[in-house]
Amino acid sequence: MGVTSTLSMSASVLQTKALDLTAAEDSLAFRRAVQLTDGVTAGKADRVFHDRRTLAASASEDLDLAGVLTDAFGQALTFVRVKGLFIAAAATNTNNVIIGNAASNAWAALLGATGTVTLRPGASLGVMTGPADATAYPVTAGTGDLLKVANSAGGTGVTYDVVIVGTSA
Repeated sequence: MGVTSTLSMSASVLQTKALDLTAAEDSLAFRRAVQLTDGVTAGKADRVFHDRRTLAASASEDLDLAGVLTDAFGQALTFVRVKGLFIAAAATNTNNVIIGNAASNAWAALLGATGTVTLRPGASLGVMTGPADATAYPVTAGTGDLLKVANSAGGTGVTYDVVIVGTSA
């Protein structure tokens, strides 16, 4: 099974200001992209997890990056390094989606052991490493492999999409 990935993020912004006889413009086209081929070294990835998930009111779950998640073909995934992480909260959510701060064995490579990111309804988080980065964001099976995702409040459930791209070694 081979993996080929393009991880990207972009922002296009146009600012204008009316002047007496003309208009001034500032145009920004920001884009970062990484092409990854199949493998486990720099510029490569061989594991992918993606899913749309729903959490009940006030619920949370730990995504175990080492041995519990399964790929699209039903095979168990053990990430040793994460090269791309994308999480998007559904725009129809009422509550926020909170990422990070697992009670034990927290995957601390990105946010530290107790750090969190709050995704308001419709918000997204995207993190990726550069093509020359072989280290990426390490996962330590059994002691540093749980990525907590939580519903911020009671009353309603939340839905979120998650994509994780990484390596098995």
